[in-house]
Amino acid sequence: MFKYSKDVISVLSVLDARRAKKSGLFPVKIQVIYNRKQKYYSTGQELSKEDWTNLAESKSRRLSEIRSSVENSFSIIKSQVESLAERGEFGFDLLSIRLGRCATVTVNAAVRAKVADAERNEQYSTRNGYHSMLLGIEAFAGKDIPFSTITVDWLNRLERFWSNDGKSKSTINVYFKYLKAILNQARMDGVIKEVNFPFGRGRFEMPSAEGRKLALTLEQIKQLVTYTDGNEETEMYRDMWFFSYLCNGINFRDMLYLTYNNIEGDEICFVRAKTKNTSKQIRTIRAVLTPEMRNIIERWGNADDGNPDTLLFKFATGKESAYEIKQLVCKVTQRCNIILARISKALGLPRVTTYAARHSFATVLKRSGTNISYISESLGHSNLMVTENYLASFEQDERKKNAQLLTNFD
Repeated sequence: MFKYSKDVISVLSVLDARRAKKSGLFPVKIQVIYNRKQKYYSTGQELSKEDWTNLAESKSRRLSEIRSSVENSFSIIKSQVESLAERGEFGFDLLSIRLGRCATVTVNAAVRAKVADAERNEQYSTRNGYHSMLLGIEAFAGKDIPFSTITVDWLNRLERFWSNDGKSKSTINVYFKYLKAILNQARMDGVIKEVNFPFGRGRFEMPSAEGRKLALTLEQIKQLVTYTDGNEETEMYRDMWFFSYLCNGINFRDMLYLTYNNIEGDEICFVRAKTKNTSKQIRTIRAVLTPEMRNIIERWGNADDGNPDTLLFKFATGKESAYEIKQLVCKVTQRCNIILARISKALGLPRVTTYAARHSFATVLKRSGTNISYISESLGHSNLMVTENYLASFEQDERKKNAQLLTNFD
């Protein structure tokens, strides 16, 4: 009777004549078909086969009311199907969540839907994060976790479980952020009520991460970038870290895929891949192309052959899929961190990682008196508050050192 179809998704009202109810009538359902798979949603109405045949044209008050009820159910489901399809996020789990069917929708299903969504969008870091979190909650509570069980007490017990399981505070913090995002979406979709949302002030507050946000001093940076052990690989990864530091703390994902097209005069201009598809306003980051950076490109990079699409460095080809990019960046970053750890140990420095380049860029400028607006713009932050919080988080070591000066009577 009621039918909607677009691309590979169909929605239609049907009489489920596979099995009669005790009343001898058959349930009227809304059938959703997607990629040859189908799922039925109840309308709460029952009819005989004869009444179903006559439903569209019947003038009887009873059948008119049933027809109106079925149409309303159809419209609700059709609306949610269209919304998910337009966003490229359609899936039966997500549809069920949108329809607020709390009795059948589980936290596990919601997370799996998020994993599938991230995979479709080739967001492999997000996909892997949610998948790891899913394994973590299933180890604690099984593979069928109703939203109704997620309480403050449940979250406290989950935190203790993960801690006893050997997970770091940083990992636990990230897992809870993913779980909070799932519950927040469920709240917006009406699966759980505001009063039952367990996160927030006076409820469950996520444990803070213990992340080591190391920012090097200029003296330490000089030690690091001038270190050599005669090994070419050591010098290459040392220089890649130095390039990242000089290029506004650019991350390795963006650095490995810089091309000669990104060079404009005496600057390197790029947009962070992290924010390219998530920010409404595209922010172009501009870094001065220093003589040191030019030397690193000349030593370890591809020659300028006149093609603006030629990559600056030799690690990638530019033809990798999103998954292959993720794998490549992970491999290069891990290898660089191994080399940096070796250099740190040799110099007697705290362990340095690729991420320290970004922190060091920001803090060196701050400690030199640079305007915070310039630092914020150089990092590609959305606003000054983000930058202030960012800087404050890794100035703790500096504050501790200063506090020790108060009792340094020698």
